This record gives sequence, structure tokens and C-alpha cells, in this order.
Amino acid sequence: MKIQVLRNVFARNDALAEQTRQMLDREGVVGFNLIGSAGAGKTTVLEAVLPTLSDSARVAVLEGDIATTRDAERIAKIGVDVMQLTTEGGCHLSAAQVHEAVKRLDLSGLDAVFVENVGNLVCPASFDIGEHVRVAVLSFAEGDDKPAKYPLLFKTAHLVVLTKSDLSAMCDFDPGRAEAFIRTVNRDVPVMVVSARTGENMQQLAEWFGERVSHLDR
Repeated sequence: MKIQVLRNVFARNDALAEQTRQMLDREGVVGFNLIGSAGAGKTTVLEAVLPTLSDSARVAVLEGDIATTRDAERIAKIGVDVMQLTTEGGCHLSAAQVHEAVKRLDLSGLDAVFVENVGNLVCPASFDIGEHVRVAVLSFAEGDDKPAKYPLLFKTAHLVVLTKSDLSAMCDFDPGRAEAFIRTVNRDVPVMVVSARTGENMQQLAEWFGERVSHLDR
């Protein structure tokens, strides 16, 4: 009985996720889902790449968090439209939450919607929220074995971003080892090493997002 209930939960979630994806498709909007642990640097990545991306694309951000509007306030400061989604204890955003938020957006005036999911390597990876592109974010401070310990996120990711490379001298993190673990579950996913502090590969990351936006049929 418990297994059947779980299946029903996922079925409803997936149905709403597909409805959201269809809404985005009708307006030619790309949906991105950024997933990573608390403190991995998801918000900082958005702060770094969105100003560049906004030069050629119209962007909105949905900020998922358990509490506070701190991250949404940071995104608002760079001049990007943002909406806060507060889970009040939930460990991930559901398709229902994202669906209701997307319905409130003027999709006709957008090219991309970025969702920053709740800081968690585990739960958000199990739930489709209607995105087209899933981005895994892992920082040098977390350890290079995380793709082996939490494989689902890296298996389903379209891009893996290894952040905070400026901490390499202070962290026992081998990006080659991390990538080797990633390759055991996702052979072809691109892996990008970045640092918002030094600017390493941030332009390339912005261009990667821009390519995903420009390639969607409109």
C-alpha cells in the first residue's frame, strides 16, 4: 500500500511537470533547474551569469528555499525579475509549486526561466518540475566523492558545474576524480570548473546557458 501511494505522488507530480513544460514550450521559453547543496554557490552562479545572459535573453528566476527571501533579494539587485518559493520545511520544490509560479509569469515576455531549487543534493533530483535543462552544482568544499554517494542528480544532469575552484589550495578536491565518478553514471554530460571569485570559466558558463536558450525552436 505504501508503495502504491508513493507511485501516486510521483504520477501527480510528473503530470503537473509536463503541463508546466508544455506551457513553456508554447511560448518558446527554456526552463532551467539548478540543483545543489546549501552553500554550493547556486545563487552566486546566477548572479555571475545572468547579467551577461540578460544582454541577449529575457530572464526570470524562481528562488526555492525553506525560509527567508535572502537569495531572491540578491537576484533582484542585479535587475532580474524574481519570485520567491518558500517550502516552509520541505526539502525540495514540487511540480505543483513551480506550476503555480509559472502561471503567474508573463511567459510571452520571457526567453528563459531559471529555478534555483532548495539546497539539497538528494530530494530535488527525484522530482521533475517541468524543466528542460537540469544543472548539477557541486562545490570544491563539498568533496569530490559526492557524485558517487549521490548519483541520481549527476545521472540526470545536462551540465555539471564544479564551483569555488578558487578554494582548491584549501580543499582536498580533485576535479579529475570528481569527473571520473560522474562518468560512471553519465558518460557524456559536460563538466565545467568555475569560480565566481576569480571569474574562471564564468563567461563560458553564461555562453552555455545562452546556447540552450537560442537553440529552442520558437
